Amino acid sequence: MSGKKTAIDFEQSLGALQSLVERLESGNLSLEESLGAFEQGVALTRECQQALTQAEQKVALLLEQDGQLTTTPFEDDGQ
Repeated sequence: MSGKKTAIDFEQSLGALQSLVERLESGNLSLEESLGAFEQGVALTRECQQALTQAEQKVALLLEQDGQLTTTPFEDDGQ
C-alpha cells in the first residue's frame, strides 16, 4: 500500500525535521553544521509538503464522488 508508505515517510521526515530544529535551537552547532542542518531541513520540509499535498488531493477526490466514498486516481505532476 503506497498510502501507508507515504504516511510512514511523512512521519519519519517530520520527526527528522523536529530533531533538526532542536539541534539548531540548541545553539551548539558551528556555522557549517548549522548551514548543513538548515539545508536538510529545507529538503525535509519540501518532502512533508509534497506528502500533505498528495493527501489533500486524495481527500478532495473522495469528497467529490456524490457522497460515495470511492477513490479516483489523480494525475501526479512528477515532482
